[in-house]
Amino acid sequence: MKNHTIALLPGDGVGPEVTNAAREVLESVADTYDHRFTFTTHPVGGAAIDAAGDPLPEATLKACRAADAVLLGAVGGPRWDTAPRRPEAGLLDLRKALGLFANVRPVYVHASLADRTPLKKEIVSGVDLVVFRELLGGSYYGEKKRDGEVASDLCVYTRPEIERITRLAFETARGRRGKVTSVDKANVMETSRLWREVVTRVHRESYPEIELEHQLVDSMAMHLIRHPRSYDVILTENMFGDILSDEASVLAGSLGLSPSASIGDGRPGLFEPVHGSAPDLASKDTANPIGAILSAAMLLRFGLGLEAEADAVENAVAGAIDQGSLTRDLGGDLGCRAMGEVIASGVVAPRGFAAHRLQMQWG
Repeated sequence: MKNHTIALLPGDGVGPEVTNAAREVLESVADTYDHRFTFTTHPVGGAAIDAAGDPLPEATLKACRAADAVLLGAVGGPRWDTAPRRPEAGLLDLRKALGLFANVRPVYVHASLADRTPLKKEIVSGVDLVVFRELLGGSYYGEKKRDGEVASDLCVYTRPEIERITRLAFETARGRRGKVTSVDKANVMETSRLWREVVTRVHRESYPEIELEHQLVDSMAMHLIRHPRSYDVILTENMFGDILSDEASVLAGSLGLSPSASIGDGRPGLFEPVHGSAPDLASKDTANPIGAILSAAMLLRFGLGLEAEADAVENAVAGAIDQGSLTRDLGGDLGCRAMGEVIASGVVAPRGFAAHRLQMQWG
């Protein structure tokens, strides 16, 4: 029996709904494998502004630091657009406080959904890639200024910041198909020139057996849609990674399918679906919980070291999709709650390998 504490941060919009579905799946895992998961729930984002006047209350941060892993729903919404501090500031503060420098976003096109994406089936069939987004540098954390009609956001990167996520990306490529695509804007930006220099050096000195290619971010946005099967591990900086991974998530058929993990040098990690709070869908039971549930699978594997349990969740998701259990964004008729229940009921001790194990590694 394993005992673990998991901090739940439901957040805003559809966040509480998808988080509840993921929690139900985790509870099914605990029952199946005789574990004990202790869940603690805390406000973040807009909900925390309403409750405590701060998007990341000190009590929430303390609970996250004390937990073995953190599962987050989503933050943000137009009702807080004029707040002194926006909900998203709480998420940025949390990543920084926990030292989570790498955001890992896998994109996998399930065979049963290849004809339900916005692109032709022959383009997306077989897509299996993972985006490594540097999470603590760049313009999101740089000095910000506003003087009348002039505004600026400083983009700063250091060699150590670039090197540590670069090594994670190459280590992961070793266990996958052996290719890294580094994305920058080195024809214009000095930070990108440093980025390309560091990536090239790390590759030459430590990972010469891995195929490395460099892509400019604007052309990458096009090639990612035209030739998505060409990519294995995509490595890039904070803002570029935010944009490209959202674009890539649509390859799978819906933004609601995509999970992510934010990791640092130790525990706890932060696990959350890629999608936003979708306030227009809140409380309608129409959100797709699969992104949150697969984030829970990443929590099990990379946050708690529970490989078989993560396999069981991924198998349950694949089984639900194969049997035609789909939410409305994928052409089905299930609500968020019902979809979560179907997946939770499918959690069993796996026989053999998972239907699709997320091939990533770091350490």
